Amino acid sequence: MACMKLGAKSEAFHREGQTWLCTTGLPSDVIIQVGEMSFHLHKFPLLSKSGLLERLIEECSGEEGSACSLQLHGIPGGAKAFELVTKFCYGVKIELTALNVVILRCAAEYLQMSEDYEQGNLIAQAEVFLSEVFSNWRDSIVALETCEEVQRYPEDLHIASRCIDSLAMKACADPKLFSWPIVGGNDDMKNPTATVLWNGIVSDDAKPQPPSDDWWYEDASLLSLSLYKRLIQAVESKGMRPESIAASLIFYARQYLPLMNRQSSFNDTNYVNSGTTISNISEADQRALLEEIVGLLPHQKGVTSSKFLLRLLRTAMILHASPSCRENLEKRVGAQLDQAVLVDLLIPNMGYSVETLYDIDCIQRILDHFISINQASLASTSPCIIEEGQLMSGTDPLTPITTVANLVDGYLSEVAPDVNLKLPKFQALAAVIPEYARPLDDGIYHAIDVFLKAHPWLTDSEREQLCRLMNCQKLSLEASTHAAQNERLPLRVIVQVLFFEQLRLRTSISGWFFVDNLENSQNPSANLGLPTKNDVSGQVEPAHDRAVGVDHHDMRERVLELQKECSNMKMELQKLVKTKRSWSILPKRLGFRKKWEPCSPKESKPSDRMAPAPAPCCNGQQNHENS
Repeated sequence: MACMKLGAKSEAFHREGQTWLCTTGLPSDVIIQVGEMSFHLHKFPLLSKSGLLERLIEECSGEEGSACSLQLHGIPGGAKAFELVTKFCYGVKIELTALNVVILRCAAEYLQMSEDYEQGNLIAQAEVFLSEVFSNWRDSIVALETCEEVQRYPEDLHIASRCIDSLAMKACADPKLFSWPIVGGNDDMKNPTATVLWNGIVSDDAKPQPPSDDWWYEDASLLSLSLYKRLIQAVESKGMRPESIAASLIFYARQYLPLMNRQSSFNDTNYVNSGTTISNISEADQRALLEEIVGLLPHQKGVTSSKFLLRLLRTAMILHASPSCRENLEKRVGAQLDQAVLVDLLIPNMGYSVETLYDIDCIQRILDHFISINQASLASTSPCIIEEGQLMSGTDPLTPITTVANLVDGYLSEVAPDVNLKLPKFQALAAVIPEYARPLDDGIYHAIDVFLKAHPWLTDSEREQLCRLMNCQKLSLEASTHAAQNERLPLRVIVQVLFFEQLRLRTSISGWFFVDNLENSQNPSANLGLPTKNDVSGQVEPAHDRAVGVDHHDMRERVLELQKECSNMKMELQKLVKTKRSWSILPKRLGFRKKWEPCSPKESKPSDRMAPAPAPCCNGQQNHENS
């Protein structure tokens, strides 16, 4: 820490209780009371340097003769500052440091110790040293902290603003170019494993390491909220990158908001009220600090991580922050919801009337804001037709909404086991996602299945209404197999699953025949047994003929098996519609196997794992609907 020595005389005062006495041998002719401390001094050293004391001593001497007693209770810094001022007036040695220069400068201003009374007076000396302090980062932080001890004087003298401006300039500058003295000095930046070569030359590992962009975060976090806020505003006005500002705010928040460092828990409210926080900050102070930090966060999308914003939102709910603060956070999260992760969305319900375990309404508002922001871009993009170049370059405009759709499906699966979650609220959250945003409906099907399992009292109409949230045509083969055996689903839904599986099977069979015909049309000589250009002898290799014949034979057997299975399915569905028997045995009759049953090599063929042909089922389904 820098220092400046003033005066040359040795100590000339001693203290007796609450009294300071001068040891020069001359009797004191003025008593100055500062707080509870009395200073027995002499008039001449004081009035020769202070305009205020000169005026007060003249007024006191005119009224009471030689006896003079003054009251200086309003001096900045109190008795401690006046002691240093007195030593300066007597020429006694003192040291100006970053800890006392601000207080001395304010006291000198209060006592009017300017150049009008003596060259090199205390105001001028303090200003010279302040310039030196402002050139050093650590000293500037210390001096700025002391500004709060003397209230309004640093503001009137522009000490605080000059100090903040110097700090902001150093924080925005590149320390590798300007070599600012930063945290820890050179020793802290050396590699502890560095070695010195035998000839005394220091190796590269022992040289000071270049500081990172976050070198100033820790020192800035030592400031009070009001001073830190002014520092952030100053670095923002000087053009600091929003990412650095957001990172500093995150560091500051984690220093004074203990809940920001903890995972979400239903005991967070008790944790705050218990008063066991490391910093021992009251709940009201934490709430005020959080609201200020939210107001200082950069508004650019993606600058502040969604994880930090969601933790701020959770903490704001626990601390009962203002509605405007929570709304601000919800909109920020909604603007970049596609960057969030599921675990951070599971915010416990901290309301007074807790209906559900998690705050579903909050996620609903966040999701609504995301959809409203992306509505324009989604409306301008056809959900069915996307440019091939966009798919190849990875710039699919549907990627954010698809990511959010997967996120919402996962969130619904997590909250679905809550028995207090009502069907309308579940439907409202799931219905916000447009249908084209889900390439597959496996996620929403899983959420529906979990909800049905946790709410067995739902009526048949409510179950069918819930199942309308998913598209049976967009289920994967694994999900379709599970749905066909799911006793919790309505019968109509199971029939739809089987129907679309048949359509998928028909498409596959058509594709096989198309490829086979295409190959035959491109190579007619193979079917006629004619020699090819590369066949000099004019004979076709018998091994190749046998391979082609085996492939066609296998294809014919596969088609015959599929036709047979389709006929069986038609008969089973007709019996099911007429007699309305228990549909739980339907998957077994149709050949669906459970996942844990072993399969023989013959059964493991792709065609055997597929559902029967679609035509009979499609007709049965249409007859059923017409009846």
